[in-house]
Amino acid sequence: MSPVPKPAVRAGGLARRDVLAGLCAAPWLAGCTPPAATGWAGGWVGARAERGHLLRGTPGAEPAAPALQRRAAVLVVGAGVAGLAAARALVQGGVDDVQVFDLEDQAGGNSRGHAMGGMACPLGAHYLPLPGPGAPEVAEWLAELGVSRQEAGRTVYDERHLCHSPQERLFIDGAWHEGLLPPAEPGSRTLASYRRFAAAVRDVQRALPFAVPTLGTPWYAGHAALDAQTFSAWLQVRQFDDARLVAYLDYCCRDDYGAGIATVSAWAGLHYFASRHGFHAPGEEAEPEPVLTWPEGNGWLVRHLAQAVGGDRLHTGCLVQRVVEERHGVRIDVWNAAAERAERWTADHAVLALPLFVAARVLQTPPPALAEAAAVLRYAPWLVANLQLGEALLDRPGAPPSWDNVLHGSRMLGYVDAMHQRTRPHAGPTVLTAYWALPQDERSALLLRPWEAWAQAIVDELSLAHPDLPRKVVQADLMRYGHAMSIPVPGVRGHAALRALGEPQGRLHFVHADLSGCSMFEEAFTRGTQAGRRIAAGA
Repeated sequence: MSPVPKPAVRAGGLARRDVLAGLCAAPWLAGCTPPAATGWAGGWVGARAERGHLLRGTPGAEPAAPALQRRAAVLVVGAGVAGLAAARALVQGGVDDVQVFDLEDQAGGNSRGHAMGGMACPLGAHYLPLPGPGAPEVAEWLAELGVSRQEAGRTVYDERHLCHSPQERLFIDGAWHEGLLPPAEPGSRTLASYRRFAAAVRDVQRALPFAVPTLGTPWYAGHAALDAQTFSAWLQVRQFDDARLVAYLDYCCRDDYGAGIATVSAWAGLHYFASRHGFHAPGEEAEPEPVLTWPEGNGWLVRHLAQAVGGDRLHTGCLVQRVVEERHGVRIDVWNAAAERAERWTADHAVLALPLFVAARVLQTPPPALAEAAAVLRYAPWLVANLQLGEALLDRPGAPPSWDNVLHGSRMLGYVDAMHQRTRPHAGPTVLTAYWALPQDERSALLLRPWEAWAQAIVDELSLAHPDLPRKVVQADLMRYGHAMSIPVPGVRGHAALRALGEPQGRLHFVHADLSGCSMFEEAFTRGTQAGRRIAAGA
């Protein structure tokens, strides 16, 4: 549920569209007045939007005179997965004087962790699929961490890090069903549609290569044709219009890319299935695809990355205001919020692990490809809400409580149970981490509406499956991402500007997952690792 227009369906006898219409009409959700007091503690956590918005100032404005000037071998701007991976590779390659800067007070980007009531929980991305043959850098690192090992020539994963069973379930027609694919009656049009789509995915897999990460995967005319159209257009031409299939595919795209089938490209929609597990109709399915997860989500991974870099090299709470490529090096001007001072750092190389639209703002002389790429990328705003519960929820009939719990037809993506990975003998207090990929035009609302309004909307939505939820919430901690991930809209994945930026740019090295047109751990980690190794080899 990484850090996903649906038809109206019935949930517990109540029309979904009627509920959503009521929510949208509520004055507090429109930003007029907050809801009546709920008694919940909580608030916004994890992000300092006001720091980033300082970059909206007058273009070309001169940073303050530096109170501190220092030099390093390599500067890394951005301490998300890509930046930390680059720094780790540099240190392992013998480049000791690496300095990493990040806007936020905690490294990790979209993969940070949190804790409530002594229970760890994620603030963003919360799982990692098992790496395939195209992700050797990720596989090697997981082995280094002890997450996997080799036995008789096979990779075996430590079960403590694999998602415990039951893994996922769907709330539909007033009950919970195992798995996330809506059920289909034997002989139904829905089942026939599932089987046709499964065959279509197999045809695409036979015709074209798909892999994660996409970096290094050949790009053919067939890919470009898929990238030129929306997924919904591709589906319509092939008469994939069954309501349950369309709802599921739309969920998958919102879950992975932050936008639905009408927005993402057909390449992205098919890549979701063709690059890993395919699509399996009822009767064809195997066991759920194994994934690695932790109570704090991918915060576990970035914590280990940060440890490999070393705390003395990591500078959080630092806004990089300007990056200047000079004849004999790179200079960055930094506002250190913690020390309340301007700093100037110089180095032989700089790794820019920033969203491309931010990189275009801070580079004094951005290359033409950067300006072009920044202009075509679109970003999804996300809301992640951690709801601390004082006691276990009552459950509806059907599949038992699972790690991943999705409500069919919901605008939200559902929730994961942070205590699912804990081996405790009975249910009890927990933290539910709810995810909501918002439409792009709600970015301002995410910034301006009070946290209480968003928390109420989330609890109301989840209450369709859990009516006892409101009285069991103790605290609601909300994390907002104005630009959580780049959306693979048509034309982005194959864009020439992204390919050009992926090549070394003199002393500047771009490594953000934006270069792949979509936000995935494997994309960021691989790009960061490869850039770090390349710089270290030439040092």
